[in-house]
This record gives sequence, C-alpha cells and structure tokens, in this order.
Amino acid sequence: MQHQGLTKRQGKRLPFSKLIVRVALVLSILAAVLVAIIVITASTANHLMSIDKKPMSNIPATILPSYSATSFTSADDQTILSGWFFKTDKPISTVIVVHDTQSNRMPFGVEMVDLIDDFINMHFNVFLFDLRNSGESEGVISGYGYLEWQDVLGAIKHVKKISVTTDVILYGIGSGCSASLLALDKLPPSSEAEVLENYSKNIVELGFDATYVSGVILDSPAKNSDDYITPYVFKESKFAFLTQYFVPYAIRLSAGVSDNMNLATEISRLSIPVCIIYGGRDTFVGAEKTAQIVSERLRLNPNTTMAKMFSGAGYVESYQIDPVEYRKTIQEFLTTYFK
Repeated sequence: MQHQGLTKRQGKRLPFSKLIVRVALVLSILAAVLVAIIVITASTANHLMSIDKKPMSNIPATILPSYSATSFTSADDQTILSGWFFKTDKPISTVIVVHDTQSNRMPFGVEMVDLIDDFINMHFNVFLFDLRNSGESEGVISGYGYLEWQDVLGAIKHVKKISVTTDVILYGIGSGCSASLLALDKLPPSSEAEVLENYSKNIVELGFDATYVSGVILDSPAKNSDDYITPYVFKESKFAFLTQYFVPYAIRLSAGVSDNMNLATEISRLSIPVCIIYGGRDTFVGAEKTAQIVSERLRLNPNTTMAKMFSGAGYVESYQIDPVEYRKTIQEFLTTYFK
C-alpha cells in the first residue's frame, strides 16, 4: 500500500518539458516587465531633462540697479552662459545666485530687485546668471544640479576675472543648492601642488580652490541630490512607483555623475558659514528632512550656522510668504559673518 501511494504521487509530477515551458514563460514575463521599466525610465528621464526654458520676466530697466551684461563659458568649455554683474563700492565679497531648475537669473521675479539692492547697499557685489537651458543661456537639457555644477564653477571663474573681491558667497535656491554643493565638492581643498595632483586638468586650470568660496546661503536644501528629481518623477509618470529610483540614476548617468550625493553630510561638514532657509510646509524635498540637516549642522558647527524656517511656506516659497523676514535673515547672516 505504501509503495502504491508513492507511485500515485509520482504520477502527478509535472513532466519536465512542461516545467521548462512554464519557467520560460515566467522568465519571458519578467524580461518584458524589465524592458518596459527601462523604456519608461528612459522616456521619463528624457522628458525631465528636455524641459523648456523659462523666459526672463519683463523687468523695467529703470528699476534695476546699474549692471553689466556679460557672458562666459561653463566649466565644460562647451556651454555659453549669460549673466548680469552688479558692482558696489568697496565690496566685501561677491554673491553668486544659483537658481532652481525651471527658473532663471531672476528666481523671484521683480521682487528679486529688493534683494539685489540689499546686497549692494551692504557692499556685496552680485552676480546673477542663467544656468544651462535657462533664460538666455545656451543648452537644451537640464540636469537638476548634475550638469549645472559645471556652470557654477564657470560662474566663479568668471567672477574672479571681473570682480576685485578675493572670494565669493554661493546662494543656492532649490536645485541650485545641489549644483552649488556639487561644485564645492569638485574643488580641491587647497592649491598645494601635492593636493592638485589628485584633480583633473580642467579643475586645476580653474585657478582657484574651495577656499575661494567663503560662505553658502541655501534656500530649500534637500537631503540627497536625487531628491530634486524624484518629485518630478511622481508628477510626470504614472509608473513612478516603479521608476522613482531609476529615473534619477538615468539622469545622473546622462550627466556623467555616478553617485547620489548626500547633501546633508556635505552641508554638515562645511567649515565656512552656512545660512539655511526653508519652508515648514515643504512637501517637495521634505521640511522634516531639511530640519534634520539644520539640527545636524547646528550640532557640529553652531558658531558658523544660521537657520530660518518659514512655517507657512512650501518649496522655495519662503521669500514669497514673508519677503521682509527673508531679507532680514540674509542681512543678519552677512553682517554676522562677513565684515
């Protein structure tokens, strides 16, 4: 009886040929899903990188302080960028504004004029410029910081030529924070020969090192550089639940950047003064994540850190919500750390 039961169970086993067919079918389905994910990822990444330029606002020249229109080349030696240089008397430093993706050199529109006036009155030169694929600059794709860091280095190099100041202050807004921090990360910590040996010829020939950046202002910094891309993936793709990690990787790959940079770590270890501004209702990069960045920065560098949270503001909305307090925060930062 026991032998018969065993024989009966063995008779129910799936024939080997049918097993192969079923395994092949499962593998074919998995392969089809994988191909679909790759196609959707590539399509979404291409769409996000190929956004249209945001045109410059029609700002009457009469309300702008005196400036010099200028153009320069990004550190990639291929992209021509356009900007405005505002000069003041006896400048302390030069503030370089690095705008968000889908923006331009006037990130706050006509209200930007008040900030420019503040900088000039406090004896800081101001350099506004359009990142690639923005405003009046060249370029047909945007990299959400992964390409724009080269534009930031090009801007610093240009300012070094046209300004008498001995350093610059980077003022990043939105993904401009990522571009600024990536640019800083690419620079050698000093110009000593043994240090420069570890850097590419293009970086060495810039003619400055990380010490040329004397301070950083960050409006809506994210925890990681990919965090400026992921929200757009959910906005533009119905399949974001599948591609939310693949699309940022595809954009990084297109830009020639391998890693998702931990911006929080970079911010926390900067030895220069840092001002962080963010909105308490920011669901784009996450207000709670930015609050963690602030907390860690204050823990490690309390004497060179200033932070301000605007409770009613979302992503890059702090200036819009309370321009007076926003300007006051930056003024206090500059007067405290730069004299």
